[in-house]
Amino acid sequence: SATADDLGFVVGTFATAPPTIVSSDGASTTVTQYARQSFMVPLEYQNNQTIQFVVNAEMATVSDTTATIDVEVYEADKAGGIGSDLCTTVATTINSATAADKTFTINGAGLSPGDWLDIRMTVAITDGATGSGVTAQINNTEIQCDVRG
Repeated sequence: SATADDLGFVVGTFATAPPTIVSSDGASTTVTQYARQSFMVPLEYQNNQTIQFVVNAEMATVSDTTATIDVEVYEADKAGGIGSDLCTTVATTINSATAADKTFTINGAGLSPGDWLDIRMTVAITDGATGSGVTAQINNTEIQCDVRG
């Protein structure tokens, strides 16, 4: 489950309910939580092409104020260095009980096959007075890019 500033990972039940990422209950409060992953740009990637990070998300109960998701993407070199944010898409609403894809564009200029990306999702919920269950659910994420071959 989610704690402090970390989104939670729900394992689900095999063959019944897939794994998901969830927030804490944001009812009558403000919650900002994060999940992070690394991704290696595929060896077949076409240099300098746009990459998209797609998040399928929904709310268990819609907030009476706002619920958004944002993605930050940094190139990480093998020596531990970090570049600047490559994501050109701003935070977008997920304040709906219907699951929907949210696409974040990653500037591929300067990216090459084998580069490592450090990706952080931020879910921010502000709610005034909803009873309970104002939680975000990330159903899945995927990375789309142009490849050779």
